[in-house]
Amino acid sequence: QVQGMESGGGSVQAGGSLRLSCTAPGFTSNRCDIAWYRQSAWKQREWVSTVSSDDSTRYTDSVKGRFTISKDEAKDTVYLQMNSLKPEDTAMYSCKAWSGTIGSMACVTGGWGQGTQVTVSS
Repeated sequence: QVQGMESGGGSVQAGGSLRLSCTAPGFTSNRCDIAWYRQSAWKQREWVSTVSSDDSTRYTDSVKGRFTISKDEAKDTVYLQMNSLKPEDTAMYSCKAWSGTIGSMACVTGGWGQGTQVTVSS
């Protein structure tokens, strides 16, 4: 199974930056897509961004122009560079593997990681 392990969260003031990492052993060899999600006590889990096995990327409208998703296939790691952070970005950020169009079943058997907390103060 492919399961991400998140790191890089922390506390930052509005306008600051953070870089999150998702290490998911096997995601490259299994041709998985990797997606970032976030969830807070007052908001349902929300999809944030996806990088697919074909290197295509997508973002939810609220983070376009501020967040950048990328990957290092040699390290089986996906990054989420977050700039110009806002208080509404405060959430627990988790990554999840999906099979996409060509991925194997191993992409979807690992479940959710524990997440990394991002707190943005005003």
